[in-house]
Amino acid sequence: MLKKFCAEFIGTFVLVLFACGTAAVVGCATDDPNVAYLLTALAFGLVIVAMAYSIGNVSGCHINPAVSLGVLLTGGMTIGEFLVYIVAQFAGATAGAAVLGAVTGDFTSLGQNGLFEGDIVKSLVIEVILTCVFVLTILGVTSKKKYEKVAGLVIGLTLTLVHIFGIHFTGTSVNPARSFGPAILVGGDALASYWVFLVAPMIGGALAALIYKFVIKTKEAE
Repeated sequence: MLKKFCAEFIGTFVLVLFACGTAAVVGCATDDPNVAYLLTALAFGLVIVAMAYSIGNVSGCHINPAVSLGVLLTGGMTIGEFLVYIVAQFAGATAGAAVLGAVTGDFTSLGQNGLFEGDIVKSLVIEVILTCVFVLTILGVTSKKKYEKVAGLVIGLTLTLVHIFGIHFTGTSVNPARSFGPAILVGGDALASYWVFLVAPMIGGALAALIYKFVIKTKEAE
C-alpha cells in the first residue's frame, strides 16, 4: 500500500504541476479557444499517458478520486485502498499546486476551476457529464486484458477530448483532487466554488460505475 500511496501521490503531483501549470503559463482562457486552450487540453491528456505507462503497474494510475470511486463501486478495490488513494491524490495535488506557485511566483493563477457563467446548476451538470464519460471510458478500456497495451493512450486521448469540450465551461475539473490543490492555495472564488468540483465529479464517477455494471458489463456477459 505504501508503494501505491507513493505512486498516486506522484501521479497527481505531476498532473497538477504540468497540466495545471501549462494552463497557468500559456494563459489559457475559458472564453477564448486558441492555441493556449488546445495546449492545455493536450497537457492533461499527455500527463495521463505518461503516468499510465510509468506508475500504472503500481497503482493503476487513478490519480483522481472520481476514478477511484468508479473502481471501488465496480469491485476493483477495497474501502481501505480507496481511502489511501484519496489521501495520496489530495496530498499530491496540493504539493503540485504549491510547487507551481513557487516556480511561477504567482499564487493567483494555478489553473483553478470556476463556475460557468456563475451558474451552479449548469456547472454541476457539465462536470457530471464530463466525468461520467471519462470514468466510463477508463472502466471499459481496463476491463479487458487485450486492451492493456493501449489503455493509457485511450484514457489520455479521452481526457484531452473532455478538456477540449469542457475548458470553455468550467476549465474542466473531472477530478476533485486536481481542483482542490489550486483552489486551496488561490482561495477566494476558487475555494468558495470548490464544492461543485468535489460533488459533481464524484457523482459522475458513481454514475459511470452504474452504467458500466448494468449496461456495458451485462452486455459483454451476454
